[in-house]
Amino acid sequence: MQILVTGASGMLGTDVVTVLRDAGHDVLPRSRAELDITAGPITPEALAGADLVVNCAAWTAVDAAETAEADAFTANAVGPANLARACAAAGARLVQISTDYVFAGDAAEPYAEDAPIAPRSAYGRTKAAGEWAVRAEAPEHWILRIAWLYGAHGPNFAATMARLAAEKDSLSVVDDQVGQPTWTVDVARLIAALIAADAPTGTYHATSAGQASWFDFARAVVASAGHDPAKVTPTDSASFARPAPRPAWSVLDHTALTAIGVEPIGDWRERWEQAAAVVLS
Repeated sequence: MQILVTGASGMLGTDVVTVLRDAGHDVLPRSRAELDITAGPITPEALAGADLVVNCAAWTAVDAAETAEADAFTANAVGPANLARACAAAGARLVQISTDYVFAGDAAEPYAEDAPIAPRSAYGRTKAAGEWAVRAEAPEHWILRIAWLYGAHGPNFAATMARLAAEKDSLSVVDDQVGQPTWTVDVARLIAALIAADAPTGTYHATSAGQASWFDFARAVVASAGHDPAKVTPTDSASFARPAPRPAWSVLDHTALTAIGVEPIGDWRERWEQAAAVVLS
C-alpha cells in the first residue's frame, strides 16, 4: 500500500514512517515544509496517489493554545478538514490522530469510543473540531485517540523525568491525574494492524492498557534510568498550576478494537519496559 504521512518529522510521525516501511508499505513522508495542510485547499495530486494518509501534523502545545486558540484551531481543525476533502477526492482513507483531551476527564471508568465529548481546554476543543471535520469530509477514515505519548524522537515526559532525576535529589510529581502512558512505536504498530485487518471506518483508542498516575509513571522512568525511584514524591495538581486544565482521568476503553479482532496495545508498564532503552538512549 502507498501511504503518505504528514508531520513525518515529529515524534509520532517518525515512528509511523519507520514501522509502516518495515511492514512493507511504500511510505511517503511529508514534513510541514513539504506539505502544509493549513495553507489552503489540497489537491489530490499533492497526495501523490496515496491509498492512505496518516495525519500526524498537529498543534500540541497545550498551554500555548489557551492564548492562541485560533492558531491551534487552524492546525488541528482547518488543516484536517483540508486534508479530509483531498482524501475524499482522491479516494484515499485518512487516519486522523486525536486525543484524550476531547473528554472532560471527570469519569470514573474508561471512556468508551462513543462516550460524549466535553473538552475543557482550547487544545481539546480544537482537536474535537478536527474529529468533526474528518467525519464530515472523509467518508473513509480512522480517528485514533492517543494519550500520554512518549517516544525517542521528541521531547516528552519520560525523557524529562530521566534528565531531572540525574540532576536533582528529589522530584515532585502529581498523583491525581490518571491515564495510560503510550509509546509512539506502539501507536504506529496499531496503525499497521488496522491496515492489515482492513478495519472499518470509525473511532479507535490507541493507548496502552491499564492505568497509572504521572507519579506512577515517573517512578517507573526513574528506575529505568538507573536512579532510586524513592526520590520521586507525590503531589497534587494544585501545586502545579498550568494555563490549560489537565484531564484528571484519561483512561480510554478499547472495545472498538477488540470488536474487530485487533489486539489493543498491552499494559503500559510492560510496554514501558520494552521501550525504556530506546526512549532513554
